[in-house]
Amino acid sequence: MSLLVREPGLFSLLVDRGRARTRHLGVPLGGAADRAALALGNALVGNPPDAVAVEVTLAGPALEARHPVACVVFGAPFLVTVNGRPISPGTTFTLEAGDVLRVGGTATGARGYLCVAGGFDAPAILGSRSALEPLRAGEVLTCRASRIEARSLPFHSLLSPLEGEGSVLRVLDGPQRDWFTGDSFFTQVYEVTPASNRMGLRLKGEPLARRPGELVSEAVAPGAVQVTNDGLPVVLGVDGQTIGGYPKVAHVARADLDRLAQLRPGDLVRFARVSPDEAEALAKERAALLKLWLTRLRVADRQPAFV
Repeated sequence: MSLLVREPGLFSLLVDRGRARTRHLGVPLGGAADRAALALGNALVGNPPDAVAVEVTLAGPALEARHPVACVVFGAPFLVTVNGRPISPGTTFTLEAGDVLRVGGTATGARGYLCVAGGFDAPAILGSRSALEPLRAGEVLTCRASRIEARSLPFHSLLSPLEGEGSVLRVLDGPQRDWFTGDSFFTQVYEVTPASNRMGLRLKGEPLARRPGELVSEAVAPGAVQVTNDGLPVVLGVDGQTIGGYPKVAHVARADLDRLAQLRPGDLVRFARVSPDEAEALAKERAALLKLWLTRLRVADRQPAFV
């Protein structure tokens, strides 16, 4: 029982929630870059939040079904078609044997998740089934045969609104905040560059001024805003390294970590400082919103039929 990868897309990757207990080994967290989108996509097809899905980046794959498969593509509003027939974003559907699913591009956002009922089967490595390499043409993705009725959920309900020019990311002061003079980090608008990926977002703007000095490498985590020697920020993503020697001017609040996954080259970004108490309140608010939607989906569950 499987889906055949006809075309792999730009960077399509099997993911779950990653490897949370391996950072002491130097292994990045990995897994889904937008964990809320993964959880909700899985919930739409009756899966637990961490079931293995295909993360799609900017332009997705073409897959041919070998048997009926209950599916959804949830996240950024990718152009999704089955045998050329469009599927509304965030809507569940069933692929029949021989059907070809194509996930095209998206005008906004950067990532979405192809979730299938029962999840994809993949080998576990260090406690996670997230792949270390993207899909390849000719690869076969194993999953259960299933069917599902149509239902949908709007992804935009999970996003914080834009405020003025560009997307606003809430941040805490980093451990080396006092290395940087002035507040230009918080007053300017940055642009996401094409050099960005799952390891980190490279930003373009006016270089930050800092006092001279070298930093002994220390632990870093997704959301850390490092400033390289050219004075420009790099916001670490889920595949970011576990230690680093660049000073950290800020750290993205937990509530906004998923939003990093949806930023694409050319997007504009501003940073707003919050206190630890504010960051904790934002995280609780975000978690409550996710729990609300997951609960609604369970209450109105239309379980897939495995065949």
